[in-house]
Amino acid sequence: MTGHLVQGAYLVAAVLFVLSLAGLSRHETARRGNTLGVTGMALALAATVWLAAERAARPGLTLVLIGLAMAAGAAVGLWRARVVQMTGMPQLVATLHSFVGVAAVLIGYNAYLAPPPAGSGAETATHLVEVFLGVLIGAVTFSGSVVAALKLSARISANPLVLPRRHLLNLLALVASALLLGWFLGTHGVLPLLLMTAVALGLGWHLVASIGGGDMPIVVSMLNSYSGWAAAAAGFLLGNDLLIITGALVGSSGAILSYLMCRGMNRSFLSVIAGGFGSEGVLPEASDVAGEHRQSSPAEVADLLRTARSVVVVPGYGMAVARAQHAVAELTARLRATGTQVRFGIHPVAGRLPGHMNVLLAEARVAYDIVLDLDEANAVLPDADVVLVVGANDTVNPAAVEEPGSPIAGMPVLEVWRAREVVVLKRSMASGYAGVANPLFVRANTRMLFGDAREALAAVTQALGPATDEQQARPGLTR
Repeated sequence: MTGHLVQGAYLVAAVLFVLSLAGLSRHETARRGNTLGVTGMALALAATVWLAAERAARPGLTLVLIGLAMAAGAAVGLWRARVVQMTGMPQLVATLHSFVGVAAVLIGYNAYLAPPPAGSGAETATHLVEVFLGVLIGAVTFSGSVVAALKLSARISANPLVLPRRHLLNLLALVASALLLGWFLGTHGVLPLLLMTAVALGLGWHLVASIGGGDMPIVVSMLNSYSGWAAAAAGFLLGNDLLIITGALVGSSGAILSYLMCRGMNRSFLSVIAGGFGSEGVLPEASDVAGEHRQSSPAEVADLLRTARSVVVVPGYGMAVARAQHAVAELTARLRATGTQVRFGIHPVAGRLPGHMNVLLAEARVAYDIVLDLDEANAVLPDADVVLVVGANDTVNPAAVEEPGSPIAGMPVLEVWRAREVVVLKRSMASGYAGVANPLFVRANTRMLFGDAREALAAVTQALGPATDEQQARPGLTR
């Protein structure tokens, strides 16, 4: 009877996970999607703990040990959730992916060391293949996620590692793993499993180390997919149907997101794995671009905004670093109150995490209906009076469109230079994460507002002053 109840709970949890993914696909239903996902996971955990206690020789001790492990994990998780800044979310997500990878490795070794399941030779071989693949995927996910977290936290260089014959090295690692699988199936010994683990750890490290900084949002999404497949492999080893379903959902959704982000950058998945943007090295100074930039002030920007009827805000990672999303929201509310049409243009890979800018704007309670994607924003940019670029760089670089020899040539970008006036809020003239110089900064219609984005936006809002009666009477142009 217990088994049927647990399977029923697993089925309900699986449905909740599917509904959660559906809810997370839209801003308006994202909160409901999170609630459904949390509910499904709570149900899954309760059913699994119940089943473990039912099968244990000493149920009381089993429940105590599980409770202690969950309490320790919950304490660490709650602490990290409270102290992490939004700028630290990408590396935190990468770190969490590494936990899934190392868990899959440990489960694989545990399944190998446990008494083998009774059955025919074919069933034994299938079990060993599951062990091998689970450890392989988990080890690649673990080491790759660690490198991604180190890159995102700037503890190692964001530039790609370019070893001689690097693609051949990856291929040799896969061939070696296949040969070790044959050895493992033939001898059932632990040595080929250990050797494969070392090879897989090196492969995961090299795969991510060789990817440039400009592709890191795709890498995070890719590692999310890897962690899902690692979880699915662990589900096969544990005989847990829900873990298989959940892993497949995470793996497939991560793969789809990676594909969409690659398409948003006009790149193939293989080209990302082969080495990403940033291979030319960091180009930090304005001298990399011919021309002189125009420096502006908060008062000048306020004058531009005061007469503008259409404004587009383009946020980037700099907004996250400055924690300027609330200042952006305050300025937006001030402009919309006077009838100015304000919209946001979001690039698919803005920031260093999929959906990074959307999360920040949602945190600041910016209305969903004025947040546009890449194609929608590019359609309205030519009619915009003013574009405020808040900490974005690579995603607004005209070199992607106008310079065939540029490392980012062909990458779809937000064509902000088509607006009447462009104001770029940055701390300096430094290049972006991809290490590519940006000629936007010296365009005739571009002004540079240097300094901390949060302080600069607050100064612009203050310089706007209170809304006049005439402005208040202007018809609203919001969507």
